[in-house]
Amino acid sequence: MEFFFDCSSPWTYLAFHNIQPLAKEFNEPIVWRPILVGGIFNSINPSVYASREHPVPAKQRYTAKDMQDWARSAGLRIKMPPTVFPVNSVKAMRGCIYLAPEGKLVAFATAVFESYWSDDKDISQDTVLAEICARVGVDSDKFFAGIADPAVKQTLKENTDDVIKRGGFGSPTIYLDGTDMYFGNDRLPLIREALQRRGKAA
Repeated sequence: MEFFFDCSSPWTYLAFHNIQPLAKEFNEPIVWRPILVGGIFNSINPSVYASREHPVPAKQRYTAKDMQDWARSAGLRIKMPPTVFPVNSVKAMRGCIYLAPEGKLVAFATAVFESYWSDDKDISQDTVLAEICARVGVDSDKFFAGIADPAVKQTLKENTDDVIKRGGFGSPTIYLDGTDMYFGNDRLPLIREALQRRGKAA
């Protein structure tokens, strides 16, 4: 199971949280693939920007309710950041890549989601990222040096290019067995069914 994600999306926060117990239930490993969703929008899905510039009020009201319904179901506190939205998540997503070999990607990404979507902290700022590092036991000096590594930057670009090539158009995008694509938190029941079918076929 591959999970392409950007912490700048609240729906991705939900899916990131919800997919972990699902994967554990089926003993299905998750390959975390940090991306830049803005890169996807710029390349192939500019309709996102158009919808922000010309929102439909009724849809906006329902989307806000829908978000809170999902957050309540997941036991999460999610609110639209009143000061910075959208946010530049480049450094945070590079951080996920840098910390993956240390086994700290999940803890770091969780703290990034919480800081932005629950605590209204600007995750593009070094001071906020340093706070997050302290929370998850990461040396901030090494962190900032690590996310400046050209190899880390290249991996983030390659992940973003990869999901585009494979038909993805946003975050989160999830693949089973390389080609079976699912988009969004609300597709997790379908992923459950796919895993159940796979188990019966084994």
